[in-house]
Amino acid sequence: MKRLFFLGLTLVCTLFACTDRDDDINEVKIRIKNASSITFDEVQVGDAEEVHTNVAPNDFSEYLVYETAYRYAFIEIKSGEETFTLQPIDFVGETALPIGLYTYELDVSAEGDVMLEFKID
Repeated sequence: MKRLFFLGLTLVCTLFACTDRDDDINEVKIRIKNASSITFDEVQVGDAEEVHTNVAPNDFSEYLVYETAYRYAFIEIKSGEETFTLQPIDFVGETALPIGLYTYELDVSAEGDVMLEFKID
């Protein structure tokens, strides 16, 4: 009876310990969600060296690590021959994001304006 109890307890603990993401985070990680109807070939966020690539409509990119990031950023989206840009004026009053997982949900309007919605994951 004790073996069955410990086996059940071990199974329950294992199930609760398994998640679909790594919560042992020690950096700022951002991914892109493409909320538009076009494929994003490349998405440049800020002045980061790495870019998010091949983000299909209604899909997510992988998380990339950022040294410093804010609730909004300079965004350059390349889709085919077109380039769409979001250019913030300044970051006055903004504080850098703490360590964690974040999503920049990006859309492109019919006029070509980039819209960013910030989400904490």
